[in-house]
Amino acid sequence: MDERATPRPQVLIIGSGFGGLFAAKALKNAPVDVTIVARTTHHLFQPLLYQVATGILSPGEIAPSTREILHRQRNAEVLLGDVTDIDAEAQTITAETLAGNYTRRFDYLIVAAGATQSYFGNDKFAEFAPGMKSIDDALELRGRIFGAFELAELEQDPEAVKRWLTFVVVGAGPTGVEMAGQIAELSHRTLRGQFRRIDTRDARIVLLDAVTTVLPAFGDHLSTAALRQLHKIGVEAELGTKVVGVDAAGIEVESGGRRRRIEAYTKMWAAGVAAPPVAAALAGTTGAETDRAGRIKVNPDCSVPGHPNIYAVGDMMSLGDLPGVAQVAIQSGRHAADQIKRQVAGEPTGQPFKYFDKGSLATISRFSAVASVGRLRFTGLIGWLLWLAVHLLYLVGFKNRVTAVLHWAVSFIGRGRSERTVTEQQVVARNVIEERT
Repeated sequence: MDERATPRPQVLIIGSGFGGLFAAKALKNAPVDVTIVARTTHHLFQPLLYQVATGILSPGEIAPSTREILHRQRNAEVLLGDVTDIDAEAQTITAETLAGNYTRRFDYLIVAAGATQSYFGNDKFAEFAPGMKSIDDALELRGRIFGAFELAELEQDPEAVKRWLTFVVVGAGPTGVEMAGQIAELSHRTLRGQFRRIDTRDARIVLLDAVTTVLPAFGDHLSTAALRQLHKIGVEAELGTKVVGVDAAGIEVESGGRRRRIEAYTKMWAAGVAAPPVAAALAGTTGAETDRAGRIKVNPDCSVPGHPNIYAVGDMMSLGDLPGVAQVAIQSGRHAADQIKRQVAGEPTGQPFKYFDKGSLATISRFSAVASVGRLRFTGLIGWLLWLAVHLLYLVGFKNRVTAVLHWAVSFIGRGRSERTVTEQQVVARNVIEERT
């Protein structure tokens, strides 16, 4: 698509997540040309990353090609690139690729670059406790989790076996709870009887958070139900516990004024998010204020103050107390697209974004989840069925839904995991080997 050959307004979208993709699709029939610039070639269904990390789903099932999704939308194109600079006055962005840098002009800009993992100023923790924001993160964690059992099988030292069979998840929000629950299922059910020297049921799964409840956004009733189910499947939830240090062989925590250590080779981080670097570039060129997480403080209509042609949506924006969930990204992306269509048509704009909360869901274990939908609260099997239906609804592509159902049947009705392949086990042992030498 050659933007010089057409006078149509150019809409540039940074990011191919929920906000960016749904904004692009909302502009399908608008008299504009749409360009998505993203660091990856896929649209990531981030809420299911933990299932890639624990061997239930393959990356392709939650990360379909963005080009494939939009190939029938004739006014849309997709470009690979990591946006490093935004010039609001010149109305251009600069993106970096392995093939070199390029500049792209825009008439309207939607920044939907999502969020990165936050270690609350302790970025060195990332080496030993990876986060889970990308396919690469999930595959590394898969290697560490399955590799831990393999390396425990090889150990002669009982204390080292305990370290390999101890898994620590930091963060008791939905991602942390779901990850801890799946590691418990994996060790206590799926892998049971498959090793000769170790009993995988001896695995210790520890869930840590500085807050005093799990899933605090779900309310007391569902939080209590979730905690009860976590205890039932063998997860140790240590709440009101702050992480103060992480190294290759363990994690330092503090609670009640007392500092102690948990010996564990495998740690993962699911606590806290921060805006990506492109947020700083946007703030620098527009003069927009940011919140403590680096998110852009936007007008009620999701536009950047002083720049009615630039929008920040989803995890990139700071607007009231909106949560960083997929539905906020989807709806704000659509709202920004609607505002652009109104501007192009010469219609009044500035309508405030109104978020419709469709509920919150988190799966704890096989056939057990918690769900909050309006004033209704569901737990157990009913909550799990709701979780299943909602996630199938938002998985992009019929093929993805079919294969996801088949893999869920293998994992939840049977005991198998269809995606256990680990080709880089040395990644799992790297930090420990370095420490020993």
